Amino acid sequence: MIPAALSRLKGMFVRRLDVPTAAAPGTVTMSATGVSVDRRGRRVLEEIDFDVVAGEIAALVGPNGAGKSTLLAALSGDQRISSGSIALDGAELRSWAPIEMAQRRAVLPQSHTVGFAFTARQIVGMGRAPWRRTLLRDEDDHAVSAALAACDALEYADRPFLALSGGERARVALARVLAQGTGTLLLDEPTAALDLAHQEAVMRLVRNQADAGGAIVVVLHDLGLAAAYADRVAVLENGRKVADGPPREVLSADLLTKVYGHPVEVLAHPETGAQLVLPRR
Repeated sequence: MIPAALSRLKGMFVRRLDVPTAAAPGTVTMSATGVSVDRRGRRVLEEIDFDVVAGEIAALVGPNGAGKSTLLAALSGDQRISSGSIALDGAELRSWAPIEMAQRRAVLPQSHTVGFAFTARQIVGMGRAPWRRTLLRDEDDHAVSAALAACDALEYADRPFLALSGGERARVALARVLAQGTGTLLLDEPTAALDLAHQEAVMRLVRNQADAGGAIVVVLHDLGLAAAYADRVAVLENGRKVADGPPREVLSADLLTKVYGHPVEVLAHPETGAQLVLPRR
């Protein structure tokens, strides 16, 4: 009797929610239509249309102030839009409760600061918060350890987050996003604080997530990484989207030279044929 009673009691406090199902490759998981954003009386995004597609990495590139992080924040629901609309899994973004959004999309911000002495493992565990009152909470330990391992962060999992280097913090922050276990990932400069080897490791990890059906948006400053790993590249300039398509079509020397205000060369690697994007020096 007692075990049965405990089981019924547990059921009163643990919700059996409908877990979001994985989207089929090619499915639009998020879409922005005519999105504009104003800040302090100045328009910083102008009439942006943008789709996030399952199975794809979409890179947002452009110079500082172009609107990349603002667009990502609008998609995440953290930035109020002035006009237009954003949909998540077919419904208006504002129609989802915060926990419902967190079960469908995970967000990696630029900064990785905390105010208390949490360990790296505890930080990654925070990514499991959307599932805490669901039956999926039983997967928490495995999800956290798997995410730490994927981001090459297991060796310092029990160290204070504040004692870690900038690159180590960046890897822990990405592990938190992966542990969240959502189909859509919105990543703001995930490679910014990393050395060359870990930049490549992170982008391979992101590539694997997309190949497994994830829908990825990533803000990148490194055009070479965008060319190497993205399926689509959206180029922003002064709050407007000036190009959106496959890297070999979008990343042209003429367009990039104009947008960045500096001569850019786009070459094919002499051995592999891979697209190389380099500033002219």
